[in-house]
Amino acid sequence: MTYSLAKLAVDGLTVERGGRTVLSDLSFSCSAGQALIIRGANGSGKSTLLRALSTLLEIKSGAVHLDGLALEEAEERAEHIHYLGHLDGIKTPLTVEENLGIWRDYYGGDRGDQDLAPALRAFDLTPLRDLPAQYLSAGQKKRLALSKLLVVQRPLWCLDEPSVSLDVHNKSLLSNLINQHTAAGGIAVVTSHENLPLADALELRIDNRDRKAA
Repeated sequence: MTYSLAKLAVDGLTVERGGRTVLSDLSFSCSAGQALIIRGANGSGKSTLLRALSTLLEIKSGAVHLDGLALEEAEERAEHIHYLGHLDGIKTPLTVEENLGIWRDYYGGDRGDQDLAPALRAFDLTPLRDLPAQYLSAGQKKRLALSKLLVVQRPLWCLDEPSVSLDVHNKSLLSNLINQHTAAGGIAVVTSHENLPLADALELRIDNRDRKAA
């Protein structure tokens, strides 16, 4: 899989939550084939930024563009973005494979018949494919959530602390997955308190003193 993106550009982004300005006049860009790691203290706005990029939060002012397309205005924006937040979005009564199948069928479009085997293999979930998700550990649930990234291909990944609950081996698998995504021309925007070994990654630090970065 290869992507034909050129650039993610954020210009003067301001976002409010609960009547409070969380992000103010934030600007940065990230080219295709790059990962951008967002750093900052708790409450600095890292998760808010990812949700705004993913069009899950309203932007008060500024703009987010992907290859010149204003994402907050484009009806087809969902076709470009994978958002993975703190909640794994897993249906616990269903099996591991059924969870991936629902994700594929709902979001896959013309790729709705895609084989689930590669996604299951990516995080060693094949032996658990028939296990109801309610019996998974926290780490296994995180691996299942991450496997969704491979079921439906989208060029922009917005990942909020994706390594939480993962052991050393699976953190390595995660880093490799993100590196493969960017090597194929995708973009990954990642919040993390850990130093994930991502190839040629950019870093954007958000704090209360300086919310504008390039």
